[in-house]
Amino acid sequence: MDTTISLVTGGSRGIGRETVRRLAARGQTVLLTARSQAAAETVASGLASTVGTGTVQPLRLDVTDAASVERAAATVTERYGRLDVLVNNAAITYDTWQRPSAADLDVVREAAETNLYGPWRLIQTFAPLLRASAHPRVVNVSSESGSLASMGAGTPAYSVTKAALNALTVMFAAEFRGDGVLVNAVCPGWVATDMGGAGGRPVGEGAESVVWAATLPDDGPTGGFFRDGRPLPW
Repeated sequence: MDTTISLVTGGSRGIGRETVRRLAARGQTVLLTARSQAAAETVASGLASTVGTGTVQPLRLDVTDAASVERAAATVTERYGRLDVLVNNAAITYDTWQRPSAADLDVVREAAETNLYGPWRLIQTFAPLLRASAHPRVVNVSSESGSLASMGAGTPAYSVTKAALNALTVMFAAEFRGDGVLVNAVCPGWVATDMGGAGGRPVGEGAESVVWAATLPDDGPTGGFFRDGRPLPW
């Protein structure tokens, strides 16, 4: 099978949906995952006419549920025997109403389950399938909010979990370097999505950073943090 097999978490809307569409339009087979099978099926069906020679396959996956992740990995193993691209896009809780001195730590813990432990769980579980690929890529969709160089006091749950995701990116890149797995974090920028709100850049511009990292050549960077293909400070 020569077709690239990609999996995108949080693929039913926003940057995730557009990333699915763009990867499939390149001829890839893309697994569009969502917590609801019905939502995944509806969005995949809606994209079918826009992706040319590519294919969009719906797959239920809740990144906070270990059993759900295991079932998804079993499905990918049975169907394809490998995974070429893992895009950890699912994220929650852009907590603009909080400051660290008064932050609700239950909100922080909940954000960490999706924004940090979710990608960690996905990479751990899909590692054998990535290692079975000839050109494996992992893209962690992060945010400049997680950059220590520019971090302020706002959005503490979101910012801290994205900073931790950046650290995880560096660690997995180091561990997987000998396996040829390129692991990078990308910031799509402020994008006009349900989470980002009105006024941001178009979704397509944000998704392009993700697609860039997902389609890097074998000699491309690993362990980096990028927006629009250019490095960002940690």
